[in-house]
Amino acid sequence: MAERTVQLVLHYDGARFSGWQRQPDQRTVQGVVEQALERLCGGPVPALGSGRTDAGVHARGQAVGVRPPDRWNAARLRRALNAILPEDVWVAASFEMRPEFHARYSAVSRRYSYYIGTDEEARSPFRRPREFAVDRPMDRTSLDRAAALLEGEHCFRAFAVLGTAPAHDNHRCVVSTARWCDRPGGLRFEIEANRFLHHMVRFLVGTMIDIATGQRPFEDFAALLEAPDNSDVSPPAPPHALFLDHVTYPRAFYLEES
Repeated sequence: MAERTVQLVLHYDGARFSGWQRQPDQRTVQGVVEQALERLCGGPVPALGSGRTDAGVHARGQAVGVRPPDRWNAARLRRALNAILPEDVWVAASFEMRPEFHARYSAVSRRYSYYIGTDEEARSPFRRPREFAVDRPMDRTSLDRAAALLEGEHCFRAFAVLGTAPAHDNHRCVVSTARWCDRPGGLRFEIEANRFLHHMVRFLVGTMIDIATGQRPFEDFAALLEAPDNSDVSPPAPPHALFLDHVTYPRAFYLEES
């Protein structure tokens, strides 16, 4: 049967999902999307994500590669999926892609953001599910200095969960952007890199917050970028304030946009 190659761009609220990856007896984003695809296409259609997001993590730019039967062009597939997907998942865009497109391996960068609430209202039930409320004073200069150290190529072994990467992996990532931005009621940390390790953004944020609140010296941050393991990293920041914002692919993979 003839197939198309389609990229879906998903928004999802991660609160009621056990992460992206399909798991037995767990509600996952991949599982929900594949159930919808099977219902539309009359048979199994794997949904390959650009990467995994952990339980509780949100997305407004998760890229997913699918190969539906040829009768489902990108625009029609998007409309049909949005008619049957649950309310916490939405297909924001769909693209016709070249057959060689691979959602994970074709990506050249991924961008995440993490939201910190610093005012009293950050504990409101309307903001608490999407922000990490920090009520201790933070030294903004320390946050900016730490973020500046991240740009470029580094080994992030100290900022990853031990044993989640293959033994031969060098844990090196190339960070193109890392910065803290002011926003109403708090701060946003933005980071873009060619790859991310398991819990990497959350470990980075948790460590930077500890430094900015005086829980550990600034010098620790540079030392962690040289450390051989994660034994001295701060606890990771909680997942509910982390968003996968965007995945970038070379323009040559795109045939048309819907």
